[in-house]
Amino acid sequence: MLKRFVNVKDEEVGSVLLSFVYFFTLMCGYAILKPLRDEMATAGGVKNVPWLFTATFVVMLVAVPAFSALVARWPRQRVIPLVYRFFLLNLLAFFGVLKLGVARDEVARAFFVWVSVYNLFVVSVFWSFMADLFVSEQGRRLFGFIAAGGTAGMLVGPFLVKLLAEPLGATHLMLLTAVLLEGSARCVRLLSRRATLVQPRAGATEAPVGGGVFAGLRLLFSSPLLLGLALQMLLYAATSTFLYNQQAHIVDKVASGANARAAAFADIDFWVQVLTLVLQTVVTGRLIPRFGLGAALAMAPLLTALGFAGLAVVPSLGVLIGFKSLRNASHYAFERPGREILFTSVDRETKYKSKGFIDTVVYRGSDSVSAWMYTGLDTLGLGTAGLALAAVPVAGLWLAVSLWLARHQRTSAPAEAPVLAPAADAAR
Repeated sequence: MLKRFVNVKDEEVGSVLLSFVYFFTLMCGYAILKPLRDEMATAGGVKNVPWLFTATFVVMLVAVPAFSALVARWPRQRVIPLVYRFFLLNLLAFFGVLKLGVARDEVARAFFVWVSVYNLFVVSVFWSFMADLFVSEQGRRLFGFIAAGGTAGMLVGPFLVKLLAEPLGATHLMLLTAVLLEGSARCVRLLSRRATLVQPRAGATEAPVGGGVFAGLRLLFSSPLLLGLALQMLLYAATSTFLYNQQAHIVDKVASGANARAAAFADIDFWVQVLTLVLQTVVTGRLIPRFGLGAALAMAPLLTALGFAGLAVVPSLGVLIGFKSLRNASHYAFERPGREILFTSVDRETKYKSKGFIDTVVYRGSDSVSAWMYTGLDTLGLGTAGLALAAVPVAGLWLAVSLWLARHQRTSAPAEAPVLAPAADAAR
């Protein structure tokens, strides 16, 4: 049945399905938290958003070296579940404090920062793990379907929020996220047991990565590919922050009350994920092998430029939902799998350290700078239309960098050998 939609080989089926479930549990849990985070940020006043992004960036500066220290000393099958369970305990602590009603405004701001760290960190770790299990040829065929597991989770999560937030109370949904996060940790263990490496790299991925705590930063500035990926991430994050701020302003105008705002954010997320899921399951795995990474990496920035231009003309909730749906669908269905393929050809220290730095610190650093830039332009009276138009050239530069990355990968990709084999083959 799976082969009707995905170009998967018999020996890959078990690991691919388990990776799908892993990403589903991870992203479904995050999707439950996301409307709660966005509602708390809006309730605290959109003027505070730049401060929250800055605080998130500062936390990332501490979290990334800590993770690098862990992977340098312990194997991935121990480190990744440990990280997930650390976040699980954090979540239970937030649940307890919110139930007690202690300093709700301060806790809400701390929760916004925590979720903003959590979502980037756990997803970055997931894709580092995937890049360690699969090689580039496999990634071109399989990463679209694996990414669809996360999209399915992002689709189910908002549905659960809309269904259960009022009868149960939004805070109680945090416990469901905790259960899903434990499921993600268990998937890591199962995948590690299934994975085996062919010669000459036998056993390499089960050993600690090694190296220094700040090796990721050193590797970043010594590689044109990594610098290009960092710039691509910076530009994507900048346009995301502009769009997020415009979303906060538009929703704040058309929805009043915590429940109405949470429902509006959940509605946006729902339609984004519907479109993304269709593309990932049917199109991605066949588009990238046929048309190459250039086409996959170009779609999101091109649609972003067009979307901001449309939002400048008609700054309405309907246009916002349409723009965000197309942009995010193209990002998650095409650009993100294509981007992760680029990491399959680098060494393990780069996958777990430099990649983590790019996915988290660079992203949130761009968030912080872009949020303050947006606030400054808004203060100058640029207005919704002017702010939307200001993001168009940023999207154009993002497009240029993405096309360069595709050309770079095409001319420098090394020869590959399959990485994954079923557990029975490993025993032989």
